[in-house]
Amino acid sequence: MGSSLGGWVAARFALAYPDSVDRLVLVDAAGYADLARQLDPQTLHALRLGSRDDLRRLGPLTFYDSRYYQGNEAETAFLSERVTTGDGYTIERVIDAMIRGEDVLDRKVRTIASPTLIVWGREDKIIPLSFARRFHRDIKDSRLVILGKCGHMPQIECADPFNAALLRFLDGMAAAMREGDGARRSRAR
Repeated sequence: MGSSLGGWVAARFALAYPDSVDRLVLVDAAGYADLARQLDPQTLHALRLGSRDDLRRLGPLTFYDSRYYQGNEAETAFLSERVTTGDGYTIERVIDAMIRGEDVLDRKVRTIASPTLIVWGREDKIIPLSFARRFHRDIKDSRLVILGKCGHMPQIECADPFNAALLRFLDGMAAAMREGDGARRSRAR
């Protein structure tokens, strides 16, 4: 499972090691080359998380509900987590690679063979909903769940419906695997 830039990493892993991935979950995922071209320069700069101003700009882009980014306590907690984990440096490197067209998913994503759940916040202002539909179109065995009144981080902002969709997907996959194992065993006898 990967969210945002982590979704790009998860998809790349699924492509590089298909035998190691039973199923894949992409949450408001990056990975297509034209995403960097569609983002406005201020957003690209803010994603590097170099200052409080960057964080203030990203809050309304990341979340639909202002409770997740307004107020000193929420802002300080979010900034502290991002700065201490070194996200700014990592994000800058990944964005630069996307701009250069390195390791993008464009032509490769169609070869993902794992069943894939794609979850997207309808109000995502960082990676538009059109990219969710593109992943869904490009990945043959995929399911798309769009969560209303959610931004770029539905796993935080819309945790209950997000978790319900994830559990349905994982439970369905587990049941299919059990049935498949039973079918293999009965054929082997």
